[in-house]
Amino acid sequence: MRRRAFLVLSGGGALAACTATPYASSPPAVLSASPAASGPAARPVGVLLPLSGRLADIGQPMLRAIQLALSAQGAPRVISADTLGTAAGAEGAVRTVLGGGAGLILGPLTAGETEAVAPIAGAAAIPVLAFTNTATAARPGVWTLGITPPQQVDRLVGYAVPLGRSRFAALLPDSEFGNAMARALSEAATARGLAAPAVQFHGSGGDAVSAALQALTGGGAAPAFNILLLGDTGAALAEVATALPAAFVAAPAVQLIGPALWAAPASGSDQVPGGWYAAPDPAARLAFARAFTAKYAAAPPGPADLAYDAASIARVLAPRDYARAALTNAAGFTGVDGWLRLLPDGRVQRGLAVFQVQADGARIISPAPTTASAYAA
Repeated sequence: MRRRAFLVLSGGGALAACTATPYASSPPAVLSASPAASGPAARPVGVLLPLSGRLADIGQPMLRAIQLALSAQGAPRVISADTLGTAAGAEGAVRTVLGGGAGLILGPLTAGETEAVAPIAGAAAIPVLAFTNTATAARPGVWTLGITPPQQVDRLVGYAVPLGRSRFAALLPDSEFGNAMARALSEAATARGLAAPAVQFHGSGGDAVSAALQALTGGGAAPAFNILLLGDTGAALAEVATALPAAFVAAPAVQLIGPALWAAPASGSDQVPGGWYAAPDPAARLAFARAFTAKYAAAPPGPADLAYDAASIARVLAPRDYARAALTNAAGFTGVDGWLRLLPDGRVQRGLAVFQVQADGARIISPAPTTASAYAA
């Protein structure tokens, strides 16, 4: 994802636009018609991460990314607390950082931890930038920065409909993730006035996949849908791909779409050549990856992107005391994983690219939106 140092364009005392360039060692430039950038020292930033226990190998690099983003002179002070990777640990950790005067909370990592933190932070009127990708953990004052099923599916639906692909169906694993993808597809279709998608869940094994697929197609030679959402990866995706031709689900009549997980080489996405998925443009994060590696002699894991972006937002908004109007400014922010905007209800809009799976990898067929106006187009 891209960056170099957040640039803030503000007018009338409210944050109007924010563009990132987090890699600079100097503080971010702030252009403002108001004197909001001066005044008393900013309140510290509270960081909630699993710094010990089974998730420490994720939490420790995320803390390093936050420290990298907030290493410039004038950046707010960091108060970190170990959540231990548990809800109970997160509850104790949030009380620690609030007791230290935190004006904004970065983290925690998981949905369970976020659910534990939310009411405590809410009672103190302190906003939370959580790192989970569980969309249902979002609420006013708590934003989920992880790349969620609704973000992925909405981007795919928005790309497909103008191309004449508007009859949606889904064949998904009977799991929490599969159900989240199904909800996201239904919501995206409803938002565009489309017919409700047909959805079938499947259990494990080829027989279960074939049975669900037959129920979805009605056993006919011409499926009623022209675009099919899948949610599997690995061996399960191979089973789905094997079953599709027997159910007459094939290009060009039916376009396959899937999760951002297909971006991983080990996902087995090569089993569905021509399939689409929505994900951040990996070229955008190269500068961040170089800066992190130079500082810590190790490549940053994916979740470190979220931590760096959250800290960069904190650095930009510290002079405004992390005001909610600034956090939810209409222009949004540009971070390591591309453009994003925090909505008042806790949802996060993201500018994702659309990729097509090919024999030698994947290529971008629709670039990621980089501004609020491009996202809305």
